[in-house]
Amino acid sequence: MESDDAKVAFDCRFFRVYKDGHVQRHRPIEKIPPADDPHSGLRSKDVVVSPETGVSVRLFLPKIKDPDQKLPLLFYIHGGGFSFESAFSPRFDAYLKSLVSQANVIGVSVEYRLAPEHPIPACYDDSWAALQWVASHTNGNGPEPWLNSYANLSRVFIAGDSAGANISHTLMVRVGSLALAGANVVGMVLVHPYFGGTIDDEVWLYMCPTNGGLEDPRLRPTAEDMAMLGCGRVLVFLAENDHLRDVGWNYCEELKKSGWEGMVETVESHGERHVFHLMNPTCENAATLMGKIVSFLNQE
Repeated sequence: MESDDAKVAFDCRFFRVYKDGHVQRHRPIEKIPPADDPHSGLRSKDVVVSPETGVSVRLFLPKIKDPDQKLPLLFYIHGGGFSFESAFSPRFDAYLKSLVSQANVIGVSVEYRLAPEHPIPACYDDSWAALQWVASHTNGNGPEPWLNSYANLSRVFIAGDSAGANISHTLMVRVGSLALAGANVVGMVLVHPYFGGTIDDEVWLYMCPTNGGLEDPRLRPTAEDMAMLGCGRVLVFLAENDHLRDVGWNYCEELKKSGWEGMVETVESHGERHVFHLMNPTCENAATLMGKIVSFLNQE
């Protein structure tokens, strides 16, 4: 009889794929329903963007103090190695609630399809579809009343952590090359971004069967793509003890040399590991990181 190991087609630190197609993740994906926060007055709900693919978003609306004031919109893409985590997880739900409340912005957190069941580029395409859905509310006649009534789509920000930061970059290239009809993306926030050049490359290549090899521009952004970023400001966070620290630093340096005409700021958290701000959101460095994002979102 064939042993369990012999039945394995691919194994990595995120998941194991068996020859029969079964996927076993090494950590569970926990999801919680949306819930309002009576303390802050924040409201939350889930909306299906595409019934065909199942792509949806979790919306976060801070307490509305002036119904006539429209708020900036933060389009957030969660991390998780392209293969686990969720916009509906307790961790990301709590983080977005805190960020939205502090920054006084509308939050749109994307629930994209995960690899390997849905190979890359599903995550990129789903996130782009959700961003286009947001832009459809420009004239106040989109399908979602909260966005029609309260979103200032001339001030859109795209943000993500880890794999979500990688997806954010790819979306920003699309915004710069294809445009986003009716909406204006003014800034991008990348927290501990994943790019090629680490031990994780083999996993990304496996999850993307149509990949272009180690020089795939989604893995290793080209100067041409960087020069087309569709925003004027970029904020990048690095963590000193993160295995992705160096590729994040290189991204910032290459962006400065690419011909892109915007401004990039790099912030490094000393003594910290990958996505520490999500693992320990009450620590001093996490509060500093949150404060930097809030200032970035509120800068005119």
